[in-house]
Amino acid sequence: MFNKTKTPAPSPQTRPAATPAIPPLPDMPAAGTASASAAATSSAAPSRGLSTLSSELQFEGTITGAGDLQVDGQIKGDVRVGRLIVGETGAIEGNVNADYVEVRGRIVGTTSGKQVKLVSTAYVDGDITAEQLSIDIGAYFQGRCVQGRRDAAPAATPPRPTVVPTPTAPHAPTSQVIDMKPH
Repeated sequence: MFNKTKTPAPSPQTRPAATPAIPPLPDMPAAGTASASAAATSSAAPSRGLSTLSSELQFEGTITGAGDLQVDGQIKGDVRVGRLIVGETGAIEGNVNADYVEVRGRIVGTTSGKQVKLVSTAYVDGDITAEQLSIDIGAYFQGRCVQGRRDAAPAATPPRPTVVPTPTAPHAPTSQVIDMKPH
């Protein structure tokens, strides 16, 4: 990634007075043109990079997408992504749904995924539905745990039994009370 060149250090007389400028970004077409959207689509589609919500940021609302997300900040809302990592400083107050969920921070709400991993620093207050669940020693978990598919259809209610009335005789004798006491 970084290579150290073997050039001699410049002498004090040849050292530039200011730090070198950061090279400019390559020229991109204007944001509204069709070629810009095509370039953005083609470059974003094959790569599934990790997006990060840093510890200084707070977000309110729903986050959805197929990509990977690392949360080091605060989210108030539901999160539905491909892979989710909640860092030690991260906190989510809402429902979480991802193929892979790794919790090092805090989640208050239901969590569902194929693989859910609670690291020793995790704090989860809510139900977890997962095909595979891992809870390290020291992790806090308060809620119910269901092992199974997260997108499984709700269990169908059992059919009601049909009640068939029992036939009675057409002229069944009616009950009569007879007083047998002497008068």
